[in-house]
Amino acid sequence: MPRTALLRLAAASTTRASSASAAARRLCPSSESDDGGERHAAARKDELLPPPRTPRPDERRLSRRGEHRRELLSVTMASRDHTGLTRQLLDFQHDTIDEVGAEHGPFMDLKARFMDFKQRNYVENFSNYQNLAEQQTPKFMVIACADSRVCPTAVLGFQPGEAFTVRNVANLVPPYEHEGSETSAALEFAINTLEVENVLVVGHSRCGGIQALMSMKDDSTSGFIKNWVSIGKSARLSTRAAAGNLSFDMQCKHCEKESINSSLLNLLTYPWIEKRVNEGTLNLHGGYYNFVDCTFEKWTLLYREGLEGGSKYAIKNRSTWS
Repeated sequence: MPRTALLRLAAASTTRASSASAAARRLCPSSESDDGGERHAAARKDELLPPPRTPRPDERRLSRRGEHRRELLSVTMASRDHTGLTRQLLDFQHDTIDEVGAEHGPFMDLKARFMDFKQRNYVENFSNYQNLAEQQTPKFMVIACADSRVCPTAVLGFQPGEAFTVRNVANLVPPYEHEGSETSAALEFAINTLEVENVLVVGHSRCGGIQALMSMKDDSTSGFIKNWVSIGKSARLSTRAAAGNLSFDMQCKHCEKESINSSLLNLLTYPWIEKRVNEGTLNLHGGYYNFVDCTFEKWTLLYREGLEGGSKYAIKNRSTWS
């Protein structure tokens, strides 16, 4: 074949190869071109989507509540077994790290008071507290109201080991026949095990429990408070008989002392208390703390057959501290 014909054939082959390569690139673009295409498509898609919406405040609160509920749920499930809680306390009994945010909590003041107590009382009277660690020999059993304004330790200055104390609503003592209560259990322990020499029932002014007793409707729905203060029904009846013509506040003031004497008589329904009173090894006392003018009235119940007027009960050693 002539040389000129060969050159024309080579040029035609090169042209066809270039055209095929261009076609192939159009059909199968390179990876760089492919990435660019995907980014372009994603951008167009984002342009079509609506912008993200900012949650409303109530939605944020609901979200936080949901998180809080999940947290509470986990705590509740972990707290169902009290033995598990005790194990946690034993495992971390030497952990002294304060909880987060506790520096602003109500226990910071209590912590400061405890550290002051430890230094001023425990450390300076170490031998006394070592003896108390071995046994307690209180002379008094005190029955006082749960009212936060009436703390017998603060009002009467009892020191650790001096008074075995139980506090309840309206400082009531149920009769022996009444169903068991923490007051009855405390009496049994104090009288029979600790062998205290004095039982002091302390009432006080403006007692909410006595107000509940005096305003209680016989046909009202029963509840814990009504069921408990009903122990003082006899005091309410005698108050209405003696002071029914007075204002409600004055009736309550009368009943506050009446209920103390009612509780003193209820104490004598316990056979082991009556036995020790008759033996002269146990004395029953009433006390009335008026926190309005800071006065304290004290008296002792005399229990003996053949007293004046045929009664078995009388008041002796009455005094007022003001």
